[in-house]
Amino acid sequence: MSPRRAEPGRRRLLAGLGLALGLALSGAAARAAECDAGQVWLKGAWGETRFSVELADTAAERARGLMHRESLPRGAGMLFVYEHPQRTAFWMKNTLIPLDMIFADRSGVVVHVHHEAVPGDLTPISGGDAVFAVLEINGGLARRYGIAEGTVLRHPAFAGGPAAWPCAE
Repeated sequence: MSPRRAEPGRRRLLAGLGLALGLALSGAAARAAECDAGQVWLKGAWGETRFSVELADTAAERARGLMHRESLPRGAGMLFVYEHPQRTAFWMKNTLIPLDMIFADRSGVVVHVHHEAVPGDLTPISGGDAVFAVLEINGGLARRYGIAEGTVLRHPAFAGGPAAWPCAE
């Protein structure tokens, strides 16, 4: 006995469902691939962008930060991650380039942005009381992109948040 052939309309429906499932799975795989320790994604009413980042998640790495660097590529930055939310303050000692500092809480929501920190300035720059991560990027980019309080960050560091914009989304 030969297998029953599907009717033409049914074949099109099954092919369409297979295509939709394949696209959904490839989209999920692409989003999962987008979420790695070397990139941070930002999303707000202005849209989305991402930066390639160096991760500073030890006391020594956070203390060194971006000091002594003469330049930083436009699409790059440094993500400082703490063990738990805390009061933070940064300064620009030995930092040679102006930076925007984007302070985020445990869920990845931006709670404060300090624009264009002045190279070499020793004045403390406070991010607030419950900062979990700080993204430093070239000075002026936060305004250019529209990054402000309420913007959300996507990065594996926020997985225990719970993340406002989870990697698995």
